[in-house]
Amino acid sequence: MAGSTGISILAVREVLSVRSEQRGKNLLVQEVQEFRQLLKQCHNSSCNASYLFDTFLDRNIPVEGEFILTLIEGKIYKSSPVALPETLRMNGKPIEHWAQLTQPEKGEKVTPTDTLRYMAEPVIIGGKKRGVFVVLHSTSFEVEKVNEVNYVMILVTSAILFVTAFVTWAVAGRVLKPLRSLTATAHSITESNVSQRIFVEGYDEIAELAMTFNEMLDRIEAAFTSQRNFINDAGHELRTPITIIRGHLELLEYDPESLDETLVIVNDELDRMNRLVNDLLLLAKAERPDFLSLETVDFSTFIQELLAKLKALGERHWQLELNSLTRSHAQPGNLTRSHAQPGNENIQPGNENILADKQRLTQALMNLAQNAVEHTTVNDTITLGADLTKSQIRFWVRDTGEGIPLEDQQRIFARFARVAKTRRRSEGYGLGLAIVRAIAEAHGGKVELQSQPGKGSTFTLILPVEPHFGAAVNGESLK
Repeated sequence: MAGSTGISILAVREVLSVRSEQRGKNLLVQEVQEFRQLLKQCHNSSCNASYLFDTFLDRNIPVEGEFILTLIEGKIYKSSPVALPETLRMNGKPIEHWAQLTQPEKGEKVTPTDTLRYMAEPVIIGGKKRGVFVVLHSTSFEVEKVNEVNYVMILVTSAILFVTAFVTWAVAGRVLKPLRSLTATAHSITESNVSQRIFVEGYDEIAELAMTFNEMLDRIEAAFTSQRNFINDAGHELRTPITIIRGHLELLEYDPESLDETLVIVNDELDRMNRLVNDLLLLAKAERPDFLSLETVDFSTFIQELLAKLKALGERHWQLELNSLTRSHAQPGNLTRSHAQPGNENIQPGNENILADKQRLTQALMNLAQNAVEHTTVNDTITLGADLTKSQIRFWVRDTGEGIPLEDQQRIFARFARVAKTRRRSEGYGLGLAIVRAIAEAHGGKVELQSQPGKGSTFTLILPVEPHFGAAVNGESLK
């Protein structure tokens, strides 16, 4: 701001100087032209030089900084104003020069204190030189006016610069306060502490940045919390079988019957640990681009094979529920007729192939069915449903079991999550539904839950017909 102010003052000074110089030249030309007009009239009336000069000086009032000088016979006849510039009073050489002129002349006289611009016009009457008319313009007066204007500009702009700088400093400090808070918060974040947040004021871009930073910290804290809980839960689940194995080994006696019993228990606990580790590795691998190996799967054949596998999970009333697309392929006696949801455009028979990872999809639906078996009795019904449209594939597993409390429905897909208020305790680790969600999301889909306590639950797996995430088809990357 100071630099631009200084440049502005210099530019204004230069413009004023140029305009002042041009104005002085225009004044000289104007006075000479007026004198020539009077001289022309004087020729017509055969007047003398003294009359001509008197007439012109009586009619003319010079502006400030302008001087009119008349010479007759080499001497000053009259001037206006009476007081001549100090340069002419101290030095008579310019007057002697003008008195000798026979032709019009213009120029300037430079002195240590002033610069005089002039135009001299010899007065010729009756073919003889009768005198000399001289108009002078002093630049010192114009320079003084320019300096005065610049001085006022310097005072005003300096005051404005001071006030503006103060206001800018105050406003900038307030505007940048969230940035300083952002920096301080970023420095305060450690590996174990991400609880700091920025206080947000206003609705401008800085406030939006602060809100975005707070949202980022929320996500990081949620990730840290999830990771910490995951480690704690995994450690807790692994500690139990290890404790059991160690206890039995410490009490082990060299007795064939006792040895066989201990080996059975140890192997069972090792199997449980192996299942837990495999499930954890599966969840970790779900975040990798090669988690899926996509292939073309015949939709109807897949459903029939899946139903046969589900029946082996337990003695329940198993049913198959399909839309009109696959009814012709359903086995007699296992079909519950239902129609597709309104708005879905069914693919015509003969085009029932889907693109999916058959093993992962089977694993997800087997987990849902196993979960249903664990929370139902032999008298309950478990239904496997499927629906294929042009845009998506829907699988659902519905049971008539005990249902899931509303407060547990939001967290049931988290790792190691179990329903607290249930009549039965699952033998698993609470990773089954987490694996289902991971498989669905890897296909670019999702899993939904509808449940009422005492009326059963419905888990729905919704997948796009053509997954486009970083999976692989027959071992090659799919983009």
